[in-house]
Amino acid sequence: MHIARTRYDHPDAQKLDAEVQLEYARRYDTEGDATPLSPQMFVPPKGLYLLAYDETERPVATGGWRAMDQDGEGYSDGDAEIKRMFVVPEARGRGLARAILAQLEADARAAGRTRMVLETGTKQPEAIALYVSAGYEPCAKFGYYRCEPESRCYAKPLHPLT
Repeated sequence: MHIARTRYDHPDAQKLDAEVQLEYARRYDTEGDATPLSPQMFVPPKGLYLLAYDETERPVATGGWRAMDQDGEGYSDGDAEIKRMFVVPEARGRGLARAILAQLEADARAAGRTRMVLETGTKQPEAIALYVSAGYEPCAKFGYYRCEPESRCYAKPLHPLT
């Protein structure tokens, strides 16, 4: 397996985005995640989008970060928000999400971001477990779903490398 930098509007990225939307719809009985996103949000140095491919070159995992600063939705200056972390069911348990997360953190740190933040939900316990095991802690709610009772927000400082 290998992880590649790509654009959010790449056909493989869009394919996995459609799959994660179905997953959200199934878990939350909604039409998916309505957070406004655009490909420009993930263009370096203000963001990054990654795709993981298996040995047959099939896209199996995805994740990105986008720069966010203080606004009316609860973000703070220097935030890097994780979006669209997803691994297809048949590729889970291989460490892909953890590998993507590590690359996203390193890239956001190199871009000068000071805190990684993410929003997930109570019906995604495996996502919560991943983030907690990677050093993320609960934080004040932010973003599009900040007023939803099932929303959970996490943050991790991005300390400069010494």
